[in-house]
Amino acid sequence: MPYPFPPDVSQRIHTHLERGHFQTEDDVLRAAITALERESDDLAAIQAGIDDVEAGRFRPFTEIDAEFRQKHNLADKA
Repeated sequence: MPYPFPPDVSQRIHTHLERGHFQTEDDVLRAAITALERESDDLAAIQAGIDDVEAGRFRPFTEIDAEFRQKHNLADKA
């Protein structure tokens, strides 16, 4: 279904097409939507992490570091 994009959006789409990054306008839009979905997922994950810290659901880095070093047979920090 054709969509009449505003001139600035149309220009940005065509710039990507001219650079050879995409074959069609649909490809540009799919990539843009995918990027927006990833960004939304990333922001939700960050907020979940912030919520966990604020609720006290976290472990000190030193504990995680020691566990990692033991698991991978790495020397303790000097």
